[in-house]
Amino acid sequence: MKYLFLVASALALAACGGTEIPAATSAPAEHVETNSERLDAVLAAQSDETKARYQYRHPKETLEFFGIEPGMTVVDTLPGSVWYSGILSQYLGAEGKVIGADYSLDQRRAMGGRYGEEAWIEARQDWPQSWANERNAERADNDAPFAAFFYGSVPDDMVGTADVVLMVRAAHHMHKVEDSGGFFTKAIEDASRILKPGGIVGVVQHRGPESNSDEWALGFKGYLKQSQVITFFENAGFELAGESEINANPKDQPTEEDLVWRLAPTLGTSGEDPELRATMEAIGESDRMTLKFRKPE
Repeated sequence: MKYLFLVASALALAACGGTEIPAATSAPAEHVETNSERLDAVLAAQSDETKARYQYRHPKETLEFFGIEPGMTVVDTLPGSVWYSGILSQYLGAEGKVIGADYSLDQRRAMGGRYGEEAWIEARQDWPQSWANERNAERADNDAPFAAFFYGSVPDDMVGTADVVLMVRAAHHMHKVEDSGGFFTKAIEDASRILKPGGIVGVVQHRGPESNSDEWALGFKGYLKQSQVITFFENAGFELAGESEINANPKDQPTEEDLVWRLAPTLGTSGEDPELRATMEAIGESDRMTLKFRKPE
């Protein structure tokens, strides 16, 4: 009762121009995590081995350059357990989706080697389902689910569903057998089919000097010329929406004798030569183009 009397007295004073009543203060607003903070947290949670590659692969800058956000559907070409499907699943969240994409089996045949042998190809037939099942069994409830397909056979229910298609260090193998079956052209066409109107293809690719010969830059050495890649996508109807040097490495200046696999993480030419290995490690990973292409609306 005494409390009510004091409140009434205060109101009366206020009405007469007396003491002002302080405005009520609201509780501090709860912090809403930004996409940048979410991605920081996902990247910080990766293994030390994975984080050691950040200085060369710049995952945060790369994914943000391509405009990837939680809730999106993203296609990851040649998906690994971490690069990029593992990172993407955690970042996109349960409302998003990760779709793995592998080279077509006909391309594998054209590439030859042990991955082109019929026994290997036969065992690979069910990869889309087996890969998705394995990844879905391991993912956390708040991570994006997985699906998969082979280039050359995009499922009808995936057509027009993706926001972004990633081709990270994958185009050289398509390009090197382009003359055998148009595999790079077909993969770009598949990317267009699976993308929504206005969707993005994000390319990160080992970049060779424009001054080197076109024959050297076919892809057998791992490198392509940036001008080659742009021409392929523009011929397929995509527009170049952005170029970035975030994955550039000026220390990598390959001659026509050089393979990209001489560098980390493969270090394939060093053998037992510690001096050569140290030289390659000092260069780091390859110089890479980072290109963003947009499918017309």
